[in-house]
Amino acid sequence: MIKSLFTLATGMKAQQTYLDNISNNLANINTPGFKRSQVNFQDLLYSKDAAAAGAQSGTGIEIPTGLQIGGGVRLNSTSKNFTQGTQIVTGGQFDMAIQGAGFFQVTRPDGTNVFTRDGSFRVNSQSQVVNSDGLPVTPAISIPGDAVNVTIGTDGTINVKLPDGSITNVGQLQLVNFVNPGGLESLGKNQYGETPASGAPTIGIPGEQGLGEIFQGFLEGANVETVTELVNMITAQRAYEVNSKGIRAADEMLRSAASIMR
Repeated sequence: MIKSLFTLATGMKAQQTYLDNISNNLANINTPGFKRSQVNFQDLLYSKDAAAAGAQSGTGIEIPTGLQIGGGVRLNSTSKNFTQGTQIVTGGQFDMAIQGAGFFQVTRPDGTNVFTRDGSFRVNSQSQVVNSDGLPVTPAISIPGDAVNVTIGTDGTINVKLPDGSITNVGQLQLVNFVNPGGLESLGKNQYGETPASGAPTIGIPGEQGLGEIFQGFLEGANVETVTELVNMITAQRAYEVNSKGIRAADEMLRSAASIMR
């Protein structure tokens, strides 16, 4: 009887963590480039209180099934869903959305590169193209201070129009991709870090080598579907309630057993 209490407790803990994950998805529904997380459950160890399936009984007959009682459930992992988010029109000159696979690459002050789907870039006081945290895009791109207009092609080429009417190419945006994007580490601030599970980044020109294209004046919205998350929330809540009712039932049975011994 005690075993069932602990087994059901693992179910309540797992559903509570599941709800935490759903809450984070919903909280970031307006975060540019955000990718929803999904949780993966895994059953726990089994106790084998009788002969295993296929063993021989005392009479030499093969047992077709054994007796295995599970120990509950746990969350094995969380994984990012990198399906395409909705393209949102902003009209911003340095707002960029990736249509397809790939990530922008920005450089931290310590020199390490991190990756993002958030294309809300700006120009800082040194004329560098940077993200909302001031991290420069890689490779570095500078925009002349007297530029009249900036045009970003779907292949990442950046051309500027100068006051004299001439058009100059000032750089080429690159995208990176990974063999296993789901293995990237979520760093917060719409950034991901490389891990051994993700593999090394593959750098290329937008629109080539399976990479997506870049669209100027757009941002990619979060790929969170409100209805789906609300349904998952209800499912988690009901599962939590069922496990709690199971604990009450086990407690009642334990109380009944204890009363017989008085």
